[in-house]
Amino acid sequence: MPEYPAEVVFRPDSEALAYLPEGPCHYGPGKVSWVAIQHGGDSGEGSINVLDLGTGANRQYLLPGRPGFAFPTDNPSVFLTGFERKVGFFNVEIGDWVGTFGEVEGEEEGTIINDGVVCGNGVLFGTKDVDFADPKAGLYLWCPGMNVPTHLKGGQTCSNGKVILSREGGTCLLDIDTPTKMVVEYPLDLENQRLGEPRTVVGLQEVDAYPDGMVITPNEESVIIAMYNPNDVAAGEARQHSLATGELEA
Repeated sequence: MPEYPAEVVFRPDSEALAYLPEGPCHYGPGKVSWVAIQHGGDSGEGSINVLDLGTGANRQYLLPGRPGFAFPTDNPSVFLTGFERKVGFFNVEIGDWVGTFGEVEGEEEGTIINDGVVCGNGVLFGTKDVDFADPKAGLYLWCPGMNVPTHLKGGQTCSNGKVILSREGGTCLLDIDTPTKMVVEYPLDLENQRLGEPRTVVGLQEVDAYPDGMVITPNEESVIIAMYNPNDVAAGEARQHSLATGELEA
């Protein structure tokens, strides 16, 4: 099994930005955008950032809340983003929403928006219990024009990495609820905005770390999962697993 060492390309120069950096996305030639979810353990704000990989220059845009994701759009100032319990298109230059934004309703206190994946013109996303303790979070679908996202599923604790795939004429969602240490697949009915019954495709119960972010490989036969380890370890880890067998590939 191959192993690939990683090297640091950017280290934030402040503790605030280094606290919870996540979600890098391609942002034009030589640049990535990313989110700082929370600027410290007691902070109620985060930011969207744009990093120039060539120069190391990072531009920060403060948000009035803690973001779970931010996807670039055709407008370099506008991101499809979710922070706290609001989701929509946000212009970072003027600090305001563009058009209608949605707001998660019906969840208990102590949950905020977490990871998501672009779905058509909108986004499929999850929420998380900020105490990482109770299954009071869920999965949602937001499309432009919605004041309230569609609730797809409850009973999650920390809804993380997601991938949408076309399979045998249908669509499916690969999803991680971090404490379960599993990647599950749901049939996804976008027309009726419903999820089918899940099946487990990757089990990680024997791994010390927890699955967090996830992307699909170019051939769509495997997933690469970023692992979160709460222990004091020397290095982090990403794992590539086959979707057909669940086995570790790299």
